[in-house]
Amino acid sequence: MRVIAGEHKGRRLAAVPGKGTRPTTDKVKESIFNMIGPYFDGGWALDLYAGTGGLGIEALSRGMERAVFVERDSKAFAVVKQNLATCRLEGQAELYRIDADRAIRTLAARKKAFDLVFLDPPYAHQKIAEEIRLFQELGLLADGAWIVAEHDIGVELPEEIGACVLDRASTYGETAVTLYYYEGDRSETDDPVEEATKFEEG
Repeated sequence: MRVIAGEHKGRRLAAVPGKGTRPTTDKVKESIFNMIGPYFDGGWALDLYAGTGGLGIEALSRGMERAVFVERDSKAFAVVKQNLATCRLEGQAELYRIDADRAIRTLAARKKAFDLVFLDPPYAHQKIAEEIRLFQELGLLADGAWIVAEHDIGVELPEEIGACVLDRASTYGETAVTLYYYEGDRSETDDPVEEATKFEEG
């Protein structure tokens, strides 16, 4: 695996040992960013099931200002930290070694709002639609945010989830990628995200 484009193009990323983590392939990653970017002018990203951290790191390389990485598995968490260090991106990252549900509540309490959200949960534990509804209820999405959901091709997601509208869906073998666009009011865009960088384990 590597960083596909941007400031850190070509950097090799470490993989998580074993078969418990299913990293996004470079081909799928490149396709995702071609659809939603390919480059960004600041903003905050959330990699909720970070794995290796490849998606969040790619977003930072392509211009996102900050990214939050959530990963409860200790081995994967260590790999995310290693990959951020390899790309010298520690200063633009927050890491949380907690489960996704707890992370969502924690970030909402801190009044975080994200411009780009990656959802790539383990196939056996997917509740993507419920999480997207919760993001909206808790105010975790900035106006005009993109949500990238990676899931098994057997999972059917609705065309609309609240104010999140399905933009497109693509398949890559046994993997499907569904993109949602959050139709917030751009006239009131006011990023409430405080500028803080920390590494947390819990």
